[in-house]
Amino acid sequence: MSVYFAIAVVSVCMLMSLRTLFLPYNIKGKWVSYEYFLSLAFIYLTLLIGFSLIYTLLEINGFVVLDDGLGVGRTFLNRFMRGLYFSGMTLFSVGYGEIVPVGIGRVLALIEAFFGFAIPAVFVTKTFMEVEKE
Repeated sequence: MSVYFAIAVVSVCMLMSLRTLFLPYNIKGKWVSYEYFLSLAFIYLTLLIGFSLIYTLLEINGFVVLDDGLGVGRTFLNRFMRGLYFSGMTLFSVGYGEIVPVGIGRVLALIEAFFGFAIPAVFVTKTFMEVEKE
């Protein structure tokens, strides 16, 4: 049961990070700034680590989430690093295909890919809306 609580906490942290995309920025006179870039980087970092933890925690709890065909090295660190790699490939691209999501991992990968494609669009749209307000 504590694994599900940990997954819930990680999910809430990711949602709170995504929430910052919809909060108004108080930076006047700049379209793109260091603060915007850092904000976007932290959102991506939160999602990357968050999804990695969710993949890892589900696997520790007995779910088959990711299949790399190797079946070796199932320590926490190895699972987390594999999840981190898969999460990065899913969030920033369409992936290479050497790690395949299985079962609930497919749904999670779809959600993560959606965020990977939607965040830049929301970020650019929000920037132009802030510029038009001024």
